[in-house]
Amino acid sequence: MTQRYYYYCDSPIGILEISTTEEELISILYVDEKRENTEQPKILKEVIKQIQEYFNGERKEFNIKIKLKGTEFQEKVWNALTHIPYGETVSYKYIATKIGNEKAVRAVGNTNGRNVINIVVPCHRVIGANKSLTGYGGGLDRKLWLLQHEEKFSKTKQ
Repeated sequence: MTQRYYYYCDSPIGILEISTTEEELISILYVDEKRENTEQPKILKEVIKQIQEYFNGERKEFNIKIKLKGTEFQEKVWNALTHIPYGETVSYKYIATKIGNEKAVRAVGNTNGRNVINIVVPCHRVIGANKSLTGYGGGLDRKLWLLQHEEKFSKTKQ
C-alpha cells in the first residue's frame, strides 16, 4: 500500500485535510478537527504553498500532480472540471456536453459530489443551469465563499 501524508490547516472556509502520496495530491477535504500532521514530502509542501497562495488571491491555477481515482466516467468529469477557468462558472449540462454525454447531467452532479480534491479540482465552479447554487459537498456557504473569492481576484494578475 502506498504511504499517505497528511497536513491539517486552517483556511477562511474551515479546516482542510490535505493528503498526498510521495508524488501526487490525493485529496483536500473539509474536516471538523485537526489531527496530527505527518512528515511532509516535497509534493505536500508544494500543495500547502499553492493552497495558501490561492486563499491569498495570488494563485489562479494549480500546477500539482493529482491522482483522480474513480470510474472512467468520473475521471472524465473531474478532468473537465480542471479546465473551468478561475472566476468563471459553468452548468452541469455544460460539463455533460463537454465529456460527450449531454444527457448525463445528473450523473455529472453525482460525480461532482464525489470529488475529493476540493478547490484544486474546482467542482465549486459548477452551478445550476438557472445560475443557482446547487449542491456542494462542503456546503453551499463554502461554495458561495469560493465563488465570491474568485470573482474578487479574477481581474488581478496571476
